[in-house]
Amino acid sequence: MRSRRDVLKSAVLGGGAGVVAATALGSLGPEAAFATATSAAPGVEPGAPDPNFAEGRIRSIKDNTLLVLGSNMVFHTIRVVDGTSLWKLGPVGFDQARPGDGLYARGVRMPDGMLAAEAVWLNIVNIKGHITDIKDQTLRLDHNGHEVLCHVVPGRSVAIHSESPPTADLSLLKVAQHVQILGAWRPDTNEVDIATVFSPH
Repeated sequence: MRSRRDVLKSAVLGGGAGVVAATALGSLGPEAAFATATSAAPGVEPGAPDPNFAEGRIRSIKDNTLLVLGSNMVFHTIRVVDGTSLWKLGPVGFDQARPGDGLYARGVRMPDGMLAAEAVWLNIVNIKGHITDIKDQTLRLDHNGHEVLCHVVPGRSVAIHSESPPTADLSLLKVAQHVQILGAWRPDTNEVDIATVFSPH
């Protein structure tokens, strides 16, 4: 059986990979984004840029290709193919990508320098802080002295308390509690839509 990377290379090079649903290859969840960002690929020297990883903000979208400006001011061309897994608060289609979105992407670097994406995480954030206010469907988080307004998304947001399974009941969260929030940033704001709140108690 061919690996996900073989399928991606074949799809980009026109090798007849056909339509492959992301779920058939195994969707890559949001937790993987941060492991991806901090762990180098095999053969990459510690501290050296990982050629199979890219981050930045989308400048333009043409067909199935993203032009992304990295935080180091380097441009990346990222191709989304049939096997690419996309996340934006949850699994989404390519039509949900927008200019201005931030992203992390991992994939296979092609000979022309383009990255054939295995997974793309759009606007993903992973922040820690303490809750300063809870009101209706929002909570305010103090993150290193900066306020972040976090929105509960019905049917999507869950809380994980200690070792308990995920629950849609966020009523156990309290003001002054320290939490970690995985979610989707609303570009150019201090607001985040909540995917998961991790609470130590």
